[in-house]
Amino acid sequence: MVTELEILVRSTEIDVNGHVNNAKYLEYLEWGREDWYEQCGLDYETLKNLGIVTVVAHVSANYRRESVQNDRLRIQTRLKEVGNTSFRMQQFIYNQRDELVLDAEFVVVTVNPDTHQKVRVPDEIRAKVFQP
Repeated sequence: MVTELEILVRSTEIDVNGHVNNAKYLEYLEWGREDWYEQCGLDYETLKNLGIVTVVAHVSANYRRESVQNDRLRIQTRLKEVGNTSFRMQQFIYNQRDELVLDAEFVVVTVNPDTHQKVRVPDEIRAKVFQP
């Protein structure tokens, strides 16, 4: 499943160089992943009922183009692949001109919320893997 979230760049997200600060993009990507979970019916309570929480273990981001105040950004999120106790999510941010601003990949680990030990990725997440 591929989801898209649209946001507007606000003045408080701009750094001294006049564009979106690199750390802010990580927050945008988090919003996109949270939206993906919600649209897939995998909100926080549902995940806890499945006996897991998800934790980001690795991120790789390629900053392609700057964004400035009032840019309209579209965050696209999809599940790329699933392993035993982790999965990879792929994300893209496009501007209002449909130009690629950023592409990123996240490794997310499934963890038991009580023991903090890695556990198998539930079938409910496995079913959402992107089929090209």
